[in-house]
Amino acid sequence: MKVICFGVRKVEEPIFHKFNKYGYELELRSNALTEETVDSVKGFDAIITRASDKVTAAVVEKVNSFGIKYLLTRTVGTDHLDLKRMKELDIKSARVPSYSPTAISELAFSMALMLNRKTLHFADKGKNNDFTVDAFGFAREFKNTTVGVIGTGKIGYWTAHFFKSVGAKVYGYDIYPNEKAKEVLEYTDLDNLLAKSDIISFHIPYIKGQNDKMINKEFIEKMKDNSILINTARGQIQDEEALLWALETNKLSAIATDVFNKESEIFFKKHESKVPNSTVAKLMEYYPRFVVTPHIGSYTDEAVANMVETSFDNLNDFLTTNDSKNKV
Repeated sequence: MKVICFGVRKVEEPIFHKFNKYGYELELRSNALTEETVDSVKGFDAIITRASDKVTAAVVEKVNSFGIKYLLTRTVGTDHLDLKRMKELDIKSARVPSYSPTAISELAFSMALMLNRKTLHFADKGKNNDFTVDAFGFAREFKNTTVGVIGTGKIGYWTAHFFKSVGAKVYGYDIYPNEKAKEVLEYTDLDNLLAKSDIISFHIPYIKGQNDKMINKEFIEKMKDNSILINTARGQIQDEEALLWALETNKLSAIATDVFNKESEIFFKKHESKVPNSTVAKLMEYYPRFVVTPHIGSYTDEAVANMVETSFDNLNDFLTTNDSKNKV
């Protein structure tokens, strides 16, 4: 079985080989699957993608013309796949429903820690040979802090757990409350959470047409003055113009995000000058009050292992039973 995998970083290659228990003939590519690179899949039996790939209808049709009937993704989301066209051509696909929740939780917690304790602020000053102590750097300890976690599934639970472990008061909001999460947080309505939280961390999925740009100006206006916003969920739930407004007006103390609306134009490349998005470029000028990481929530040993192993299992399920519990 010849399997080509896209978006594989060098550091991840040993993990692909370690979990190749089915003996697939692997081709690991660092580039993305797009209309420009789709010809490279000719001769393979299956494809495993990631979120940075652009599996449009044209790509799907080309894949089908090569006789490939398995096009999987090692991600939770499937926005990068044209599932409608895939189903029309009877190309089977499956996703990874979950992976190490602590990978994303650790990222959110670490972002909050450096922004709340102002360590990044002082480190940035030091980089510029400025070792003065200013008023902005006066920090609030976590045990005197209230944290709001929006989305309390596995990731939200662990995020709340981390904050609770350092003494913070943690509120949670979710339309589907999690009984286990009640061990580490207190559920409340959204408006109360926004009004009382010094730090708000997002851990909800993006549902097109339902929570597009949920983090907008109206949402931020309800937040506590000088609070911190963390988004390690999905870029589509945030309005980047509203984020910029929050920093320009000093409504928020700081913002950290691992995601953008249009990530493909910004992430996974080095820009010689400013990024090709005027709003994001202006946001970057607010560093270290504005911090962004290039969608690295799952960039850990355990998370990658979970995604790879589940993807290989999904393919084997299709091959042996013509079905998969994770099919999409």
